[in-house]
Amino acid sequence: MTITQLEYVVAVATYKSFVAAAEKCFVTQPTLSMQIQKLEEELGVKLFDRNKHPIAITAMGEAIVAQARIVLAEGEKINELIQSQQNNLAGTFRLAVIPTVAPYILPNLLEAYSKAYPDVKLEVVEMETKQILTALRNNEIDTALVSTPLEENGIKEYPLFQEPFVAYFSKNEKALKKRMVNAEDIALDKIWLLNEGHCMRNQVLDLCSGQIQRLQADRPYRYESSNVETLRKMVDKNGGLTVLPELATFEFGEDQQERLRYFEEPEPVREISLITNDHFVKLTLLQSMIDEITKLVPEKMRVQKKNRKVLRIQSAKLVQ
Repeated sequence: MTITQLEYVVAVATYKSFVAAAEKCFVTQPTLSMQIQKLEEELGVKLFDRNKHPIAITAMGEAIVAQARIVLAEGEKINELIQSQQNNLAGTFRLAVIPTVAPYILPNLLEAYSKAYPDVKLEVVEMETKQILTALRNNEIDTALVSTPLEENGIKEYPLFQEPFVAYFSKNEKALKKRMVNAEDIALDKIWLLNEGHCMRNQVLDLCSGQIQRLQADRPYRYESSNVETLRKMVDKNGGLTVLPELATFEFGEDQQERLRYFEEPEPVREISLITNDHFVKLTLLQSMIDEITKLVPEKMRVQKKNRKVLRIQSAKLVQ
């Protein structure tokens, strides 16, 4: 049994294809298949059912793949030990970010991180939370910047900051007469929301719980966006209101700032964290990412205040 064989087994289990696994491992498909067959012969068990499409993992194969992931993660600790002793970060670091955070963190993060750690190759991708959890469990990414708490088995959370939600109104909304607003001012029959698949949608609905039956009930059409910026434009052009994360408002013009309203206490916020799987060992790289991200957010967001209400993602299994 070799580390290479275990890498091939995990790749096939992840991509459900010998061809795709070979491409990801940069070997020919016959080479990968031969090594897996040798491992199966050595162990005396079948890991994959090759007669099904996509390829299925046998019951014994599931257990062996799970253990192989642990073995491969433990092997990475050797490089982690060397880097921590030499204080020289290098290698590849794979980061995923949810779409409602990416536009407000990534542009500054990429430049700052590459300057601080020039020997680290940073690979970044946008994903929704449900996709991120799958990718983490399959070791396709190292860490992800998401809204928490998730309370998912096998996932570790490292909270970084709490970002307030703010209400954004069109010019004619009565709520603009108030200095601060509350949940009752968020009329769901006039609200523009992200579509299903985004944790922020669930958090906004949590904020407005008790009004769900009014959701866009009186409109002749219904529209839900996958982009926070589109929500703002919908309010500007079509009236109504939306709820935005505060980072999305930092580049607003004067007119837009005048139509923002903060919430009364307890202030609704979302917790933003880096998450990893339980077997993640690149802790020095993780700490470097934590340090660079926290530099990019205002000090008030890093402080965990008592008069805040963390809006939880509805459903522990992610309605996204």
